[in-house]
Parts: sequence; structure tokens; C-alpha cells
Amino acid sequence: MISRERKSNIEIISFTESKLNAFTSDEIREQVSQCFSEPNAYVIISLKGVEYIDSTGFGSLLFILRSAKSNYGKLKICSVEPHVMNLFESLHLNTVFEIYNDIDECIRSFS
Repeated sequence: MISRERKSNIEIISFTESKLNAFTSDEIREQVSQCFSEPNAYVIISLKGVEYIDSTGFGSLLFILRSAKSNYGKLKICSVEPHVMNLFESLHLNTVFEIYNDIDECIRSFS
């Protein structure tokens, strides 16, 4: 469901599924939220290859963001597919999340 990689002190999460929906969101929310069990965690979610996010998927991303903030962590998103970016923009979630074009740009933003 998710793939985890670590670059210095940043956890990078990517998905093996192309959809974040009601069937996948509970497991994703649970697995990614664990990254914030320690205070001050830095996490990037790469949405590369994710072609669709429904309301429960966006709800999971918002839950993860709240988990990050409640434990003084930082969550950033990168590599959003164009169609999915349109969804972020139409829901005005592009103003809620820090979104970057690619992983390298996102990693540099933590400096």
C-alpha cells in the first residue's frame, strides 16, 4: 500500500495504489500517521502515480496533517499528478498543504 524511504531525517512516503479512496484510506491514514509518533518528524508524501483521490482520501490527508501539527512535525506533498492537482485546487486544499513539484524541491524546502 505504501512505500517508505528515508533521506537524512526526512521520511518519504509513496503509494503503490493509484487511488486514495474509501477502500485504501483507513490503512494509509494509520500507516502514515505512525511517522508522527515521534515529535518533530519531517515527512514528504509523494503522490506520483496517484490518479484519483476521493473525499475519504482527502480526509485521510487532512487527518495526517493534523497528526503532524499536533506533534510538532512537518508534512509536505510533492509530485502531484495534474488531474489530482486540479482536485486540490478546486477544494482549495492547495492553500492548506505545502505542495512542491518534485521530491528534490520538497527536500530543499526543509532547509
